[in-house]
Amino acid sequence: MARRNGYGRQPDGWSAAGRAGTGPYGTPPPPGREQAPRHGCVTVLMAPFVAAARFQRPGREDRLADSAMSGARVARTCIGLGATVWLFYAYSLRQGAKDVVDDKLTEMLIAAAVLMVVGPLAVGAFVVAARPPLRDRYRRRLPGPLTAFGVLFGAAALLAFSFRRDLHDRLFGGVGDVGLILSLLIGLTSLFLVPFVLTSSVLCVHHSFRTADVHEVLPPLLSPVVVVAMAVLQAIDGPPVNAPQGVWFLFLAGAPLSVTALTFWELRRLRTRYGITLRGALGR
Repeated sequence: MARRNGYGRQPDGWSAAGRAGTGPYGTPPPPGREQAPRHGCVTVLMAPFVAAARFQRPGREDRLADSAMSGARVARTCIGLGATVWLFYAYSLRQGAKDVVDDKLTEMLIAAAVLMVVGPLAVGAFVVAARPPLRDRYRRRLPGPLTAFGVLFGAAALLAFSFRRDLHDRLFGGVGDVGLILSLLIGLTSLFLVPFVLTSSVLCVHHSFRTADVHEVLPPLLSPVVVVAMAVLQAIDGPPVNAPQGVWFLFLAGAPLSVTALTFWELRRLRTRYGITLRGALGR
């Protein structure tokens, strides 16, 4: 079996991500046609979205790029977002809008805390189970996933703190004008953090916390864990809208079932088209 960069046989259409092939974040502009730089208000408005993409998208240049798998993940994410929008549009809220937002922020923090434990444990087990010299190679690739985990958790915690006026008064109430300035700065920071955290939350699930930087088999293996953890949190918290039990059950079960089916398809495609298996990734 022919090998290329340790991945096994590579059929036509395979390309490495990054500078060596198709860009991991989209097709690069043709030579001589550079993208025009953004200025002014556009740069400011796009800053949180650009920053979230930079932290949450995989960055390893020699990773495998498969357009069908990428398209399936995008479709999965869009369908999930569409189902959420439809649920809130079709049924009335059970609580006030502010309470719903607070619940979702709390849910996000808890989900991030769960993922901060489950994700590193899964990646760590993968690295430990790999045989040398693969183990050292995977260890050198860990900064990507760790950055994605840390940035999202830190930003979500800071955003939750920015909404707690009681904590602001307790911490800054006794320092006079300095406290007022600090509270104002925190409020302005929240304008950046809201779109940044929301975008990061979508991208971290879509890219499975950049675990493709370690190896291509990790995102399909970790995706069901992420989605099941979020579904459990939503089930405990209850429906945010006055939807029938059947609709709410389908909404909760749809994400884990669809992501699990997509996982089996991705692993099969990696095995049949590229010769990439979990056993091979571990060097066994």
